[in-house]
Amino acid sequence: MKETWNFINSHKCSPAFNMALDEALLEWHSEGKIKPTIRFYGWDPATLSIGYFQKVEKEINLDAVKKYRLGFVRRPTGGRGVLHEDELTYSVIVSEDHPMMPKGVTESYRVISEGVLEGFKQLGLDAYFAVPKTKEEQETLKRPRSAVCFDAPSWYELVVEGRKIAGSAQTRQKNVILQHGSIILDIDENKLFDLFKFPNERVRERLLQGFAQKAVAINELSKKTITIEDAELAFKKGFEIGLNVNLKSYTLSNEEIAYVQEIVKKRYANDEWNFRK
Repeated sequence: MKETWNFINSHKCSPAFNMALDEALLEWHSEGKIKPTIRFYGWDPATLSIGYFQKVEKEINLDAVKKYRLGFVRRPTGGRGVLHEDELTYSVIVSEDHPMMPKGVTESYRVISEGVLEGFKQLGLDAYFAVPKTKEEQETLKRPRSAVCFDAPSWYELVVEGRKIAGSAQTRQKNVILQHGSIILDIDENKLFDLFKFPNERVRERLLQGFAQKAVAINELSKKTITIEDAELAFKKGFEIGLNVNLKSYTLSNEEIAYVQEIVKKRYANDEWNFRK
């Protein structure tokens, strides 16, 4: 018997609401109020999200964030800066004790990412997991070269034709895993690199060129243009196959939405949270 998990498609929401809803789902799942949940969402406005541990002053060019009229939010998960624009964002909320979940972070990351892998296959892309083989590659992962998330394929990162195609991050709280990630349809590399601080222009140029060789958006690889609707269908099916579950639509009640709004106010719409560090 296949297990049934919740499926929520929030479409485009504000950056603060997106992060608050992920946090609320984690909390509700830890209290046994909801089943494991997979959620899809977009961003309005387009947003730069930064990792939980990033230092804004040192790494982020806030003038560029303003110039491009982007939203700005600190995630509850680690990792580096991500520009959320033409993409499908997913989150997976599941208990650490779920029989399907291995104990280790890396291994659970791989299991959850099977859903993403299958989604790419639904779109006709030959995706696979990149596993760092050499000691040197493993060391590089521990010391990323820049603040840009897509700059290095990490453990079990998804790759097509040798280039990274999806970035994900994970946190564990209250015995629950929250993994969220970006499935990029199109990317403006110059805009992305404008959002970060570099020691000088030469370093920026070098990293930008390296980035173009290492990271890729779906529509650069696909023979036909993939729309957000195509991606939603493909990845919903992908998660069902990859995790061997049925996904059933879940609608938030008014009380649940009100609770999410409280978290928005308390944390993600709050400068103290977003700009600390």
